[in-house]
Amino acid sequence: MSTLSGDRAATDRAVLEVPSTRIQSMLEAAAVSVSRYGLVVVLLLIGVLKFTPGEAAGIQPLVAHSPLMSWMYSLLGVQGVSSVIGVIELATAALIALRPLSPKASFAGSVAAVVTFLLTVSFLFSTPGAVHWNYGFPVLGDAGQFLIKDLVLLGASLWTAAESHRAAQGPRPWLTFFVTIPMSLRRR
Repeated sequence: MSTLSGDRAATDRAVLEVPSTRIQSMLEAAAVSVSRYGLVVVLLLIGVLKFTPGEAAGIQPLVAHSPLMSWMYSLLGVQGVSSVIGVIELATAALIALRPLSPKASFAGSVAAVVTFLLTVSFLFSTPGAVHWNYGFPVLGDAGQFLIKDLVLLGASLWTAAESHRAAQGPRPWLTFFVTIPMSLRRR
């Protein structure tokens, strides 16, 4: 490689890296915002629906087959379980939306969303017919096609949890390090 082509490659890298960093930062900020407020909208919409008899009946087969949640029906009935889930989803959405005012509240909401979507993803494994084998390959049934989106929502919840947690730590993470060191280690 000649010196001229080497210099040109270095110049190209230098010119492309500066705007690239700025573009990457803008894209990441937009991605976090769209993920966060997209989660809020989804949780609000599905949370409100949980108060309707149709939605309560619609989720009943999913919840009834869940080893983690089926016990709720004996205590609350079909509409009661759906309403409790709706309240949790609405509260989760509200907490996530509080990010500009309270990163800690948004972190708590994001963790609640992580738990919510872990539970709904688990329905893929507990609901009969959600996934079946066809030609040696797992194929999604109707319930599985409905639930698979929650895998992406789980990822968005993890991402917003990480961002909110980072923001809640404040601008001085070194201070958090010294505050969390056990007293016995500080005296040495």
